[in-house]
Amino acid sequence: MRRLTILGLSLVLGLAPLAGIGWIFATGMITPWPPSATVDGLFMTLILLALSLCFLLNAYWEAREQGLLKFLQKEKPTATKAPAASAKATVPAAATATSAAPVAAGSAAPVAKVSS
Repeated sequence: MRRLTILGLSLVLGLAPLAGIGWIFATGMITPWPPSATVDGLFMTLILLALSLCFLLNAYWEAREQGLLKFLQKEKPTATKAPAASAKATVPAAATATSAAPVAAGSAAPVAKVSS
């Protein structure tokens, strides 16, 4: 329940600054044609875009963590592997009786353990 509240608040607080940017365009602080803008309008737009980005990014992460965005993930193809038992059957018995440690040059070969 708490995660859902955080997701909802992040969405609301991420979309509210976009409404503020709309207000800046509506009041004429930035006009698309003829292109003109006040310094206040430009910096306020940048600040509101940064705020919106932070909250919407948090909402994305929360939704992904809750598993709400599974449709965006690509499915990885599963490769079929050969059974491991058949791979062990091809190893000679003599190779498994000795140690698998590498032998350094000039040292004695490892000795197989003999059970009594």
